[in-house]
Amino acid sequence: METDRAAEAMAQLTGHGRPLCSVLARLGVPSDGVAAFLAPRLKDLLPDPRSLKDMEAAARRFLMAVDRAQRIAIFADYDVDGGASAALLIRWLRDLGQTATLYIPDRIDEGYGPNVPAMTALARDHDLIICVDCGTLSHEPLAAAAPTDVIVLDHHLGGETLPPAVAVVNPNRQDESGDLAHLCAAGVVFLMLVEANRQRREAGQSGPDLIALLDLVALATVADVAPLIGVNRAFVRQGLAVMARRQHVGLTALSDSARLDTAPSSYHLGFVLGPRINAGGRVGKADLGARLLATDDPEVAAGLAARLEELNTDRRDIEAKVRADALEQVEQRSSDGPLVWAAGEGWHPGVVGIVAARLKEATNRPAVVIGFDGTTGKGSGRSVAGIDLGAAIHRLAANGLIERGGGHKMAAGLSLHRDQLETAMAHLSELLARQGAGDLGPRDLTLDGMLMAGAATPELVQNLEAAGPFGAGASTPRFAFPDALLHDTRRVGETHLKLTVSDGSGPRLDGICFGAFDGPLGPELERMRGGRVHLAGRLELNTWGGRQRVQIRLEDAATP
Repeated sequence: METDRAAEAMAQLTGHGRPLCSVLARLGVPSDGVAAFLAPRLKDLLPDPRSLKDMEAAARRFLMAVDRAQRIAIFADYDVDGGASAALLIRWLRDLGQTATLYIPDRIDEGYGPNVPAMTALARDHDLIICVDCGTLSHEPLAAAAPTDVIVLDHHLGGETLPPAVAVVNPNRQDESGDLAHLCAAGVVFLMLVEANRQRREAGQSGPDLIALLDLVALATVADVAPLIGVNRAFVRQGLAVMARRQHVGLTALSDSARLDTAPSSYHLGFVLGPRINAGGRVGKADLGARLLATDDPEVAAGLAARLEELNTDRRDIEAKVRADALEQVEQRSSDGPLVWAAGEGWHPGVVGIVAARLKEATNRPAVVIGFDGTTGKGSGRSVAGIDLGAAIHRLAANGLIERGGGHKMAAGLSLHRDQLETAMAHLSELLARQGAGDLGPRDLTLDGMLMAGAATPELVQNLEAAGPFGAGASTPRFAFPDALLHDTRRVGETHLKLTVSDGSGPRLDGICFGAFDGPLGPELERMRGGRVHLAGRLELNTWGGRQRVQIRLEDAATP
């Protein structure tokens, strides 16, 4: 294979080990670019903020409000990206001794994005409203804010016309090049603050430290499943280093509440911290996460983190029930088409997105899950690589097949009347089929090579992590362990499996297979105990009692 040849040549030219070179070759890194890739610098990768339309105007109006001590309101989405975007602005303003009003809509009562009553009320008491992670399609609500000025800092797919605003900064506007389409909203906000600092310098003024804010950008980038390419990779890499210093009061309190006792990784951002911040918007008070990220009071942070921990536990219980019901529907309806979907009465709108993600993972198909309250349904969808779900749902809304809808390639939201359900899902299936969703087979496991169990050392894992951070658009390295001796298996909890393997003569390697008993993998591995087995999975460091051990996070297995 071409990737194998590139990896072999890279190993010879750079002196790096073959496993690392296999990962780098898979990521498309040329041999002469390895050094720069392994040590990405933000100053080398940061785009010129002015390459985005309306950026200069947005920063200029923002600074006018700052210089004149005008009243500023921030209208933010209720997810991690929205909360982090709002916190970026609040913390930047705090460094200059100023404050802003935070407004986050209730997911159930108000739904996603600006609404007329909220914008009208904010306009009465403020001179400037900044919409973050929302607003690009909110023509009527933004018009209701007049004559108060509005700035939109967003990344969701734009329509053919823009809403009435001083500036709409969005790399996914129809008239943008698309070169920065991978940015999340927090990335857009960060670039606006870069431009604001530049304009202040040009006026002979200093600006707040932006490097200290990168932990928020990293968190939002990973939690919003933005691809870790280009500047996003530098955002996350350097943001994790900032977070490791534990200087952010809110994130430190949340890490302690989650019992995170190791240096944070992109995994922790996406699967430990992100869900807890989201919990407020999903099943509790919508602004809890943003308030945690914005506060500089340790006592307030500790209280908010504890409350979010409780809500996250509640969210998991609610999600489990909806997931079971949705999976049953999908099995009855068949999961072979271009779309899998499920809808139910009383399904909590705060968990439908998570359940959609679970359906997508289980079927390798775009998935939509809708919860109904009477005749009104609110849903969320998640897509797979290569299928633009946001554009398809936006088209449904434009054609009047649903009441509202939009998003981006990998995630979207919608609302519809019960009478629209079957027709809308049929049309959505057709649109996705045209993109090739109906031709998708089972999810492939892309392997970066083969290893013997004895080669899985902490040093190897640390070398592989140099190619990170890993996430959307840059999957974690995955290796096959051929003909391994399966020494032991042990069921953990309801669905997980722990195991121990070796080469047969060398040191043993521990493994964990999450959700093994949700399918046939767990029972099959139990049956194969004491025999030989081919394994595939990801390597990770497990820290316990001050010691580091390598374990494999198992994803698949086969008989020799």
